Amino acid sequence: MLLPTVPRTRLRSSDQPAIDTPFGPLTFTTTIGNTSLPLQPDELFQLPGDRTLARWVTPGARVELLLTPYDPELDPENWGRLIDCRAAVWRIDALTPLRRVQFSAGLPEGADGGYDGGQGLAAVTVEDETTRLTVGGSDEEAMCGVADAGEVPRQWAALIDEVHNQSFTTWGVDYGHYRGMSWTLPPLEAGNHCELPVVAAWAPANDESANTWYAVTPSPTVLLRQVTAELAKRADTPDAG
Repeated sequence: MLLPTVPRTRLRSSDQPAIDTPFGPLTFTTTIGNTSLPLQPDELFQLPGDRTLARWVTPGARVELLLTPYDPELDPENWGRLIDCRAAVWRIDALTPLRRVQFSAGLPEGADGGYDGGQGLAAVTVEDETTRLTVGGSDEEAMCGVADAGEVPRQWAALIDEVHNQSFTTWGVDYGHYRGMSWTLPPLEAGNHCELPVVAAWAPANDESANTWYAVTPSPTVLLRQVTAELAKRADTPDAG
């Protein structure tokens, strides 16, 4: 469960959770087996600080999606200032063995993007005359590499050889039309969980500092740690809303 101790207020679940970007909403979908979860979550909660937590519950899994502001803490002496940066943490808890799970994050048609990944990073960048937007998350290497950190099942650590040999065929990241990404997970056993980050950062197109690329590299642990630290600070400040 994401942020189990954070106070929350139940909201009416009427819209698909999304991150608003200059190129349209970045939306998220989950498919388990051959069934896509509804766009509207079963439960939606407001968290402090302009954050929401959506939850879907099925007989075989519980899925959560946290949407939150994110500060990548880029050194202003080296990187241009971002216009904005928003993040998502997606989590699935397997209640039964799950052979196929896919999680997707995508922009609308018309967003003209290209591959912009790197070691450990799955990313696409969309740009026009005024704005550059990068959307990033974990690639296959990163998914296997955090197995010992508790973000994904421990048995995935053994899959790193498939990544190095380029022999993974039933799981991995698909970039589609470069408007986003889809992650097809390796199998999950009952009791397993997986957390994946998605970060969207945008800046003026004439900024040549690659700030949006470096902003989208954190792990779920880093994102959640920043959220809990900020909320703890707000709790210690009497006038915090």
